[in-house]
Amino acid sequence: MADGVYKYIRDGDGKVSRVIRIGTRKSQLARIQTDSVAEKLKELYPDVHLEIVAMSTTGDKILDTALSKIGEKSLFTKELENALERNEVDLVVHSLKDLPTVLPLGFTIGAVLKRENPQDAVVLHPKHAGKSLDLLPNKSIIGTSSLRRAAQLKKRFPHLEFKDIRGNLNTRLKKLDENNDFSAIILAAAGLQRMGWETRISQVLGPEDCMYAVGQGALAVEVRARDQDILEMVSVLHDPDTVLRCIAERAFLRHLEGGCSVPVAVHTEVKNSQLYLTGAVYSLDGSDSLKETMQTSIALDSQEQEQVDEKVQRVGITALKVSGAAQDAAERLGVDLANLLLSKGAKEILTVARQLNDAR
Repeated sequence: MADGVYKYIRDGDGKVSRVIRIGTRKSQLARIQTDSVAEKLKELYPDVHLEIVAMSTTGDKILDTALSKIGEKSLFTKELENALERNEVDLVVHSLKDLPTVLPLGFTIGAVLKRENPQDAVVLHPKHAGKSLDLLPNKSIIGTSSLRRAAQLKKRFPHLEFKDIRGNLNTRLKKLDENNDFSAIILAAAGLQRMGWETRISQVLGPEDCMYAVGQGALAVEVRARDQDILEMVSVLHDPDTVLRCIAERAFLRHLEGGCSVPVAVHTEVKNSQLYLTGAVYSLDGSDSLKETMQTSIALDSQEQEQVDEKVQRVGITALKVSGAAQDAAERLGVDLANLLLSKGAKEILTVARQLNDAR
């Protein structure tokens, strides 16, 4: 039965519980990620009945074009947001790195879960087992659909060549193993770990080899901004350190006006109440780059009791259970670092990268 936009269910004992519908993409990884969030909610709210609604997105359907060429920021999110808007689902689970830094009006990220390993990983063709990127033969072809990965790795490993590879994790691994087109592919370590495929990771790329994408390794729960009860319900899933790191990263990207179609990379850590943000921009071939690090204090202790205004969104994130002052500091850090890079010529590097990519 439904009451306005809400759906309820009556069990055998006549007890009525609210049904919360969770939207997800259909891929196996998306389902695994959504199930993990559903399990956490079930533990916290045993009386709530959860229903999972899976759907295909544009990004899942367009498999023959590099993501950076499609140029649409909400490739993997639009259909899910449409369902959210039509009240067909109450919340949606995404990889945070798929969510644009500016969300459509009426939506917000109500939870950012504890980040898993945000680094990229090398998965080798079985014939190269035991090697690393620097030991691969000259002109070996590496599959990646990310301009960010390709730009950094071209500079670091000039003897290798890079080619687009699209499809979900299963598809990409299949393309690697069953054809001889690629010597290796680069994938997010977190996705491989969530799928239980850690054994396929031949090498994890540290920041000196390849810095990661904004939000990489973190899951986000998107909700309708006006749904106070749902916002309150999911806010307990927030991991404060991850929230602050991702606010800084997203503010950096937004201020640079970067997206899928330009090579922007970050690295963040929280140490002794300091948030460190390293950000970089690259030309497509990695030959031209700018990289800087800044830090800010995010001391949380004195503000633990502070009330956070749920109407305030920072780069699309509403974090009710995290200090507002710390969130402000994280957002400022991202903007300040972007301004520093812009003052050194980041705009020119990104403009050329965008034009070259459009012309490819």
